[in-house]
Amino acid sequence: MSGLKKRSSTASADREDDPQVTEKMLSSTQGIPNNNPGGGGEEAVVLKKTITLMNGVALIVGTIIGSGIFVTPTGVVKEVGSVGLSLIVWTVCGVFSTVGALCYAELGTTIIKSGGDYAYILEVYGALPAFLKLWIELLIIRPSSQYIIAYVFATYLLKPLFPVCNVPEDASKLLACLCLLLLTFVNCYSVRAATRVQDFFAAAKLLALGLIIIIGFVKIGQGETEGLLPQNSFNWSKYEFGNIGLALYSGLFAYGGWNYLNLVTEEMIEPYKNLPRAIIISLPIVTAVYVLTNLAYFTTLSPQEMIDSDAVAVDFGNKHLGPMSWIIPVFVGLSCFGSVNGSLFTSSRLFFVGAREGHLPSLLSMIHPTLLTPVPSLIFTCLMTLLYAFSNDIFSVINFFSFFNWLCIGMAIVGMMWLRLKKPELERPIKVNILLPVIFVLACVFLIIVSFWKTPVECGIGFGIIATGIPVYLFGVRWKSKPEWIQQGLVSSTVFCQKIMEVVPQES
Repeated sequence: MSGLKKRSSTASADREDDPQVTEKMLSSTQGIPNNNPGGGGEEAVVLKKTITLMNGVALIVGTIIGSGIFVTPTGVVKEVGSVGLSLIVWTVCGVFSTVGALCYAELGTTIIKSGGDYAYILEVYGALPAFLKLWIELLIIRPSSQYIIAYVFATYLLKPLFPVCNVPEDASKLLACLCLLLLTFVNCYSVRAATRVQDFFAAAKLLALGLIIIIGFVKIGQGETEGLLPQNSFNWSKYEFGNIGLALYSGLFAYGGWNYLNLVTEEMIEPYKNLPRAIIISLPIVTAVYVLTNLAYFTTLSPQEMIDSDAVAVDFGNKHLGPMSWIIPVFVGLSCFGSVNGSLFTSSRLFFVGAREGHLPSLLSMIHPTLLTPVPSLIFTCLMTLLYAFSNDIFSVINFFSFFNWLCIGMAIVGMMWLRLKKPELERPIKVNILLPVIFVLACVFLIIVSFWKTPVECGIGFGIIATGIPVYLFGVRWKSKPEWIQQGLVSSTVFCQKIMEVVPQES
């Protein structure tokens, strides 16, 4: 992006009332001329390229590995019934996620724009489908999932203080909200601080899972694992079509987040190189860790004991760590803390890009001129997430959109194949074998069919909620000739918030 002189956030009151200043404050990112082509003077007000290869790996690993592998890795074994088939499903899910991530590496190096699925759908399918994707992400998927992870963080961090009873719900909610506020402050203050937090907590959760895996190998070495023998590991397997489909759904849900790095492509250093490298490094690590962690669980817990457990890793630790078993709940909490950080970081960029494209209020596409962080979109993400603290049944809302994620991912990869056909001249540093996206899209269709087959009512309600975005789109995006009083109200509120937050539009 071309440079401009940095706008001062400490302008005097008489300058703030100048119509030319107001016009500059509200100008779109595309229409600003380049007054500093040589790059001299002060640096441009843009999101800087600060995400290294290591940061990218930590972002993917830290976002994928949340609370699920510690608390409830039981969805797979519940559906397939046996140890052997469970481990196969976990491996297949890892390979499947890797294939999808490689396709996204091609997309991310062909369309060098942050925003992930939203940006790719916008490029291929147009404004309305992209807006509906953004609408559901900001209304339900992002804030609800972030609050759930923060709530699990709070519950497990407080668990050592309540060893013989449940953690009070109000205490968990309060700590979850404090967690969100703290991480929002860190992300507003510095991109580098946010990525360092992500690096540290990604390493912490790998350390915790490494401890579980080592204990598992010790148990295997002691020979007390008859259930893992080939002749026993497939006992009670369920091979029905529906069971396999739901097991894959559960496993793939645990791998969710493999496409999050594409949300911040513009902030990566050398994305042509580091985006695919981060994916190629991260996904095999996560797959190996998930499979070996489940193997370790099975050395101590039977499939039925895992299904009956409320917190598998905690039960595993209680059997092996004795007085040190308290470290498992703490590590679960730390793992969730890192996942919340990664989700806040990427979600804010999604809303930032949506505002830059004109699909959200322009305020959300603005940046603090000194900190160079998207403060408004981070605060918006935090506030939307905090609203879910008032809900007592978040999971039922999320269940309405079990199909939505795979629908959008499938659309993005179909779009990748369409771009190959219609725009072969585009530069593609990474170009995967065409069989990979074809197989992946067919698998997405299978997952969508299974979702509608098993939960038709929830999927129907989900479609109804998605449809609520159409009138919002028509009013907010398509209706250009709004009455003067509406436009003046939007301008006044935007300028007021700019002054409060001391933010300006990103320079083009």
